[in-house]
Amino acid sequence: MTEAAATGGAVAAIGTTGVSRFAGIMHGLRRSPAGFIGFIIVALLVLITAIGPFFTPAVEPNVKEILLPFGSPGHFLGTDNEGKDVLIQMIDGGRSVIFIGFFAAAISTFIAIVFGSLAAYLGGGTDSVVTTAADVVLTVPTIVLLAVLGAMFKLDSPILLAILVGVLSWPVLTRAVRSQVLSLREREFVEAAKLLDLGTIRIVFVEILPNMASFILMNFMIGVTNAIYALVGLYLLGLAPLTGSNWGIMLNRAWIAGAIFNDDSLPFILSPIVAIILLLLGLVMMTRSLEEILNPRLRDR
Repeated sequence: MTEAAATGGAVAAIGTTGVSRFAGIMHGLRRSPAGFIGFIIVALLVLITAIGPFFTPAVEPNVKEILLPFGSPGHFLGTDNEGKDVLIQMIDGGRSVIFIGFFAAAISTFIAIVFGSLAAYLGGGTDSVVTTAADVVLTVPTIVLLAVLGAMFKLDSPILLAILVGVLSWPVLTRAVRSQVLSLREREFVEAAKLLDLGTIRIVFVEILPNMASFILMNFMIGVTNAIYALVGLYLLGLAPLTGSNWGIMLNRAWIAGAIFNDDSLPFILSPIVAIILLLLGLVMMTRSLEEILNPRLRDR
């Protein structure tokens, strides 16, 4: 019973620690105007694009309402060159962009954590293979490789796009994680874990990595912004199938239609640009504030 009570107490403590840590982060964000504004922007965009499509009507071409200006009755953001409502396209098109951005960042962060930490801890041949692979991938221009893959294969699945972007974005964070683990593996608590023979997996993923939580979180948020840049660039250049609706496809269609040269069609091209800028600005603002909250050196200034 003593062991069960201790286990239960440990689980409860972990749960309490997780909740209190999240509450502390939220409290820190509220103390930072920029971080809190960034959090609100990101949360609103995610909420609108996740729930909004269930309440918006199907958008259909209408030759009688082509290129209506901003603020037109029934079309707050006007219409595009096919008479489709821009606001509805904005709401429907944000979900895939945000999903791919976060999913791709999660994939690249996971790969970087696993390979970077194991390479640093195990050293030797494992370290050489991982660093060499990272160097090789770094020498290949990501956008060029994505362009080639887009020309050779039909990249019509958001999940496939996220996997491609994530798999090509891991080397930088892998080297950073490796450097952090190289310094942490010499600490006393790691030496104690080795003496207790806890095993490589537990030492790396239970003892070492939790000490890098803030560092990993910061790089995950940066990975989201980089993935969104790559995705929108693919659609803008027409290197991914222009089916469905998202902000990148809207930009491509607006550019091809010459929206930038027509005052009446400016809302058509500016709306996705503003949405992307707001999302990335919110992520950057939130990330900088989280860094100040989670980094003791910055927090104590």
